[in-house]
Amino acid sequence: MGKYSIGEFEEVILLTVAVLYENAYGISIKEDIEKRLGRKVSVGAMRTALSRLEKKGFLKSEFGEASAVRGGKRKRYFKVTPHGKKALEKVMEDRSKLWEAIPSMAFDFKFA
Repeated sequence: MGKYSIGEFEEVILLTVAVLYENAYGISIKEDIEKRLGRKVSVGAMRTALSRLEKKGFLKSEFGEASAVRGGKRKRYFKVTPHGKKALEKVMEDRSKLWEAIPSMAFDFKFA
């Protein structure tokens, strides 16, 4: 595994954090993935992925202000780091190479 190695779910999380930019916190990330991709996301899996991505240096987080609506609890906001951006670029580059290498007859389903 290279220094930019990430799994598919981690890729989705990183991309969603980038999409949400200044509004990327736990529930907003979960809801955006579910809405945009139509797939269920468990809070536990998402928290584990966010923690793992932060430990790898692909994300950074900071707490926002406390609010009465949340009972005084603060939201943890996430942002993609330069290292995280490079990981996403590497994934995109690798996938593009694979797509470009597929011979045209590979998707010719007349014979199937």
